[in-house]
Amino acid sequence: MNGVSTGVATGGSSFPALRIPDYRKFFAAGALSMVADNIEHVISYWVMFQAFHSPALAGFAVISHWVPFLLFSFHTGALADRYDCRKLIQISQVLYVVASASWGLLFLFDALQMWHAVVILLIHGAAGVIAAPAIQLIIHDIVPREHLPSAIRLNASSRYLSILLGPAIGGGLMLLVGPAWGLLANALIYLPFTFFLLRVPYTGHASAGGPRREPLRFADVATAYAAARSERRIMTMIVLAGASSFFVGNAFQAQMPEYAQYLGADNTGARYSILLAANAAGAIAGVVLLESAAVLQVSVRNALVCAALWATAMGLFPLTASYPLAVALLVVAGVFSIAFTSMAQTIVQLLAPVPLRGRLVGLFNTAMLGLRAGAGLTIGIAGSFIGVRLSLALSALAVLVVAGVLFARDSRPAIS
Repeated sequence: MNGVSTGVATGGSSFPALRIPDYRKFFAAGALSMVADNIEHVISYWVMFQAFHSPALAGFAVISHWVPFLLFSFHTGALADRYDCRKLIQISQVLYVVASASWGLLFLFDALQMWHAVVILLIHGAAGVIAAPAIQLIIHDIVPREHLPSAIRLNASSRYLSILLGPAIGGGLMLLVGPAWGLLANALIYLPFTFFLLRVPYTGHASAGGPRREPLRFADVATAYAAARSERRIMTMIVLAGASSFFVGNAFQAQMPEYAQYLGADNTGARYSILLAANAAGAIAGVVLLESAAVLQVSVRNALVCAALWATAMGLFPLTASYPLAVALLVVAGVFSIAFTSMAQTIVQLLAPVPLRGRLVGLFNTAMLGLRAGAGLTIGIAGSFIGVRLSLALSALAVLVVAGVLFARDSRPAIS
């Protein structure tokens, strides 16, 4: 299997993207914003539960987070093609600040009503989908082509870092200053990313000679889809991302209490907490491994193999009765998850025509993030009939089959 041979090297120094000063700052500020996102989740979900005890509202919190990616990722990708990506990210950060500050003020004055929660959750969901394509396009301006896989991996790792750090910091803030002041303080954590973007020249359009200010047309969808179909490797990565998200995604996290109970969790919640953290810890370990050693080249087939290994680990996890083995499987799944998702993202971004890059990133995000809403059906709803252990195992098997079929169909070498 060949790697990326036109300027994208997988060897050389460790963590090459972090050796670029502006990318280090971009990564740190962006990671801090993601930590704030998770702090907000931790505190707001807890207070919503205490205030309303509503499973429907908890379900809506998940829907409001992922459905915007399903419905609007392409459109925000088109906006990223047409406008200064710094401005789009700043708009997103302002929406995050509005959401966190609104939670804090409503908690502070004991005025929270259910309709408030619904509106704030929608604002938060919109913030996420606006920023995603713009962040990916700016990375192209900051790092040279040969360091793009490293930059994308590191950017993806910040999401997992936030999953590990957000609950700890959010819990600490609730203990120290209470939920209301914790969220008001959290609103300030979004500001460094916004201020950083005020001081840098990167618009996301350096390679395109500037944004193209043309009107958004319905035909853009057909144009982007045709571009994806014309480059089979892009379409393969979109299908792989969609299958992994629709069948498994991160829906297993919502069912973790039941898996933990089967594996002997006690009332302290320690075993449950370790299970929740294991997947994110594996992803971080995967980034360190991939950044420190040239163990995998960026190629379609390697992405498919890693996806198959991820699906295998996820399928075995609910079937084991051994707690240590279950933790180990989640860690392994985290390693292969970051490997195949970052590889797929890299391949799409490298092969996408520059004028359509934002729209194709939007299509990829629709598959990778938006279709996670489907895992609520394949694992959650199906699990209510056949049990969540079997539903996760069968869902993972479906991903394994899709990866196998795509691998069998792929007869091309890696990116050349």
